[in-house]
Formats: sequence, structure tokens, C-alpha cells
Amino acid sequence: MQYVKLGSTGLDVSRICLGCMSYGVPDRGPHEWTLDEEAARPFVKQALDAGITFFDTANVYSDGTSEEIVGRALADFARREDVVLATKVHGRMRPGPNGAGLSRKAIMTEIDNSLRRLGTDYVDLYQIHRWDPATPVEETMEALHDVVKAGKARYIGASSMYAWQFSKAQYTAQAHGWTRFVSMQNHYNLLYREEEREMLPLCADQGVGVLPWSPLARGRLARDWDATSARSETDEFGKTLYQEGDREIVEAVTRIAAERGVPRAQVALAWLLHQDTVSAPIVGATRPRHLDDAVAAVDLELTDEEIEQLERPYTPRGIKGH
Repeated sequence: MQYVKLGSTGLDVSRICLGCMSYGVPDRGPHEWTLDEEAARPFVKQALDAGITFFDTANVYSDGTSEEIVGRALADFARREDVVLATKVHGRMRPGPNGAGLSRKAIMTEIDNSLRRLGTDYVDLYQIHRWDPATPVEETMEALHDVVKAGKARYIGASSMYAWQFSKAQYTAQAHGWTRFVSMQNHYNLLYREEEREMLPLCADQGVGVLPWSPLARGRLARDWDATSARSETDEFGKTLYQEGDREIVEAVTRIAAERGVPRAQVALAWLLHQDTVSAPIVGATRPRHLDDAVAAVDLELTDEEIEQLERPYTPRGIKGH
């Protein structure tokens, strides 16, 4: 495993981050394909054994049960100071007013709930899961700053939004002397590269680490175009992200993988790891080979010609994932 600084911070993270949305009680939340605790724990152990030290979850994943499962597994398999633990806030956790969003009340309530579920005194990276247009950005950024100053989070990060929104949040924090975001967790892969227009240049300019979600495009980059999975058949959000014209890109991945004699996932992840702004793709794993491929991709170097073949078929499309 290789390690890299997260953006311009001094924090070292593994080049692969284990995304933990796949772990949770199946009948809690919208993802019936998640792995329960007994099935999930071996993946946390496998990741640690492979040198992965970076783990990402969210309060909303499987109604909080992802945090519970991940927290217990990490407590059993690792020392707290040896892992970088990230979670998120924004999504709805309960009915009624103040049950979601990025108000001071929501943030202060949810950080404590997340820490309780994770079984830890702090998270290393506390991320806003989306932009909240209903809350003044000053309120959100000051609340996050107070979470850091209270010792409940070491760093803060953001997730999918427009570049102007991210820039506004960073400017607001700087103007008031508050904690700034050190990372951007955004939708970025071979089938969705709109982030290259504004968000990635902004992150490069500001020294912000990039943590792409869905690096394999919900598995589309790792299987035949017409193949399906239990997740793809029930993932209503995922069905909105990609289009029929992406087939040519998948075919390019397939061709290069065959020539290299490696699984398709390794090629797609190697392309992402080649991008200068990317710190660590967030990779989900529900089979041991998923982690094996992610780890192997770190050492797979693509040629300029292969990269050109992968990038050439891409066509612009509307914003997806915000």
C-alpha cells in the first residue's frame, strides 16, 4: 500500500479508502443489498491487513448501523490512532424539523450521535454530505469549526456540490478565521468527468484532497455493460447517473484489461489514481476480490496511450450526483 498526504495537510492516508456504505443492517434504510455485521467484519480486517488505514462511512448509511458495525470492527482489529476514520452529516436521520441538514442544531446533534455509534471520542474527518441551501453558510462553517475546537473532529471535508458553493464555504471560513475544508468527496470516474471543469482545478489551486465516490461507476466499469447485480437492480439513485453512450468507455476498459491480463476494476481505478488531484478513491467491497483489485490498482501504471484510449470516448453530460 502507498500513502499520501490528504491535500495540503500533514495527515497521511492510504491511497485506497474503504467505503462502508455496503455495511449495515439490510432492513434499516434504503439499501437492502448491504452486508450485516457478521458478513461485513471480514472486509474491515482484510482492508487493514492490506495496509488500508482510511475508512469512510456516514450517519445516514443504513440508518446509522454502518457506523455501529464499522466502529466495533475497528475497535477489535486496530488501534484507534492507527486509522483515519471519516463520517458525514446532512442526510435525514429522523422525521420532523431539524432531523436533517447543516444547521448548528443538526451538526451538534449528529456529531455526538455519530461518535456514540462509532464508539470513539473523535473522527479524523467530518464531512458535510451535500450542500444545504436552507442554512446560511456562516452558520454551518462556524458550527463545524466548533466541532473541531471541541476535539470531536480533527479535520473537516465536503462532498458533491458546485465549485462556486465550495469556494463560498472556504472563503467564509477564511474570512472569519474558522476551520476550512481539507477534502472534497465528489462524483468522479471514467464515466463521469464533469468535475474536471471547475471543481478539480479549484481543489488543486487550494490544496484540497479529492476523495472520489463511485470510482467504478456503481460497478459498471468492472463488468459487461449489460450485466446487472443485486445492487444495480435496486439502486434507484445509481440508475440516474450513467447513460447508454458510456458503453464505448467500458469497452475500452475491457480491452486494456484483457491486454494487461488484469481485472477491469484495476484499470479503471489505476486511471483514477493517475489523476494528480486524487488522494484516495473510496472503494466499496462486498467480495474479497474487490479489495484485492483496489490494492493492486495502486501499483498499476497505465501508459499515455492507454490513458488516451480510456479518455477519448467521453462526452460532456449534465451534472449528476449533487
